[in-house]
Amino acid sequence: MFGVPRPRRRLLPTLGVATAVALLLASCAPQDDSSDDASDSGDSGEAPDCTVESLPLYKPGQLTVGTDDPAYPPWFVNDDPSNGKGYESAVAYAVAEELGFSDDQVKWVTVPFNSSYQPGPKDFDFDINQISITPKRAEQVTFSRGYYSAAQAVITMQDSPYAGATSLADLADAKIGAQVGTTSLEAVTSEIQPTQDPAVFDDTNAATKALDNGQVDAIVADLPSAFFITAAVLSGSTIVGQFQPTSGETEQFGLLFEQGNPLVECVDQALNTLDADGTLAQLEKRWLSDTVDVPVLS
Repeated sequence: MFGVPRPRRRLLPTLGVATAVALLLASCAPQDDSSDDASDSGDSGEAPDCTVESLPLYKPGQLTVGTDDPAYPPWFVNDDPSNGKGYESAVAYAVAEELGFSDDQVKWVTVPFNSSYQPGPKDFDFDINQISITPKRAEQVTFSRGYYSAAQAVITMQDSPYAGATSLADLADAKIGAQVGTTSLEAVTSEIQPTQDPAVFDDTNAATKALDNGQVDAIVADLPSAFFITAAVLSGSTIVGQFQPTSGETEQFGLLFEQGNPLVECVDQALNTLDADGTLAQLEKRWLSDTVDVPVLS
């Protein structure tokens, strides 16, 4: 597999695989007449059959994984999800291996971010694209347990009067931009609460160009993306600081499935194993190690 080398093994059914995190997410997921949540193993209490032959796949014999195009570092490298480089690419292949797939059995498809969490049939098994688990989205799709805890970051130019901000209140008068449909945009309105309406962009690349052109004073993105923007995209930019929403819950990225897709049960088992054996931590350290030592804005 790509990423952190691990012995190849197939995930076998086990009892009691639901963790506290999975149960917490279950409270936000859609309900139907037969089950409380698509991420549960069912009312019978029996573990799902997670052998490859029994998995409910979009296409038999392959794991179809979606993400956006372009796919940015540090989540993906060289705009190529299939190379196993970057945190989310590596996580996808680690999950695939845990389920019993070889690397060449993983097929990638393009899924625009804003359409991924819309209701309806999906042409993938799961989507991985820094998609935050929210109750509103969980009304239309099903999420796995979280695989990454995300912080938001404020980016501005080094010569900006807002570069020295030490609190969210210091940013109240700034013109701030973020990508449409993201928790970054929600965080601007709910946490920073600027006096001006935030500028909304189709993607983070467009928001970055607006910052470069002086159309906005600052932009908000997840912290790993902020490191990439300041290090490799926008010369003269800087990360002012990071912050978490004050709702009491740590923002989590989750794998996204068509609503009610039972495959999530086996994927949650795989993520539980990757968490317990330290694989997720190793991948985070390898690909997202720069996300520490950033001032916290409160």
